[in-house]
Amino acid sequence: MQLDAAELSPGEFAYRVRASVEHADAKTVVIDSLNGYQTAMPQENSLILHMHELLQFLNRQGATTFLTVAQHGLLGSDMKAPVDVTYLADAVILLRYFEARSAVKRAISVIKKRTGQHEDTIREFTIRNGIHVGEPLIGFHGVLRGTPVMTNDRPTDARLAGSRIQAE
Repeated sequence: MQLDAAELSPGEFAYRVRASVEHADAKTVVIDSLNGYQTAMPQENSLILHMHELLQFLNRQGATTFLTVAQHGLLGSDMKAPVDVTYLADAVILLRYFEARSAVKRAISVIKKRTGQHEDTIREFTIRNGIHVGEPLIGFHGVLRGTPVMTNDRPTDARLAGSRIQAE
């Protein structure tokens, strides 16, 4: 079910999400994006409290929840998220654009995983006939800031040489 958070009060939005999980047996909830939810709720403190309550409910119901947050700015160090809910998340995946060899590229990295270890490399990913995640971005620094610099660094960690993503 697609809802427009800007057209609903935060309470009505939460009610519809809860009803979908309780009565329609929804197992996955995607809130894309929190920016729209925040627009419907001018006070950020209230947003965080509402999100905390909603996410706790969804967790107790066994629903998997995905939240997206668009950052202000497209490239560079001025990129800021309008709201920080990372402390509520079990995992945080950061997607960034960066420039390399006169082309706009995409990078992906896991910056938080609440339980267990996670891979800490930054990898390029492409979206063509599905999502493809490439080798670690060796030879760059500053990718997460959006201001990458190419270097001639070689892998110093043996696990980076030819490493692959492994599903748990």
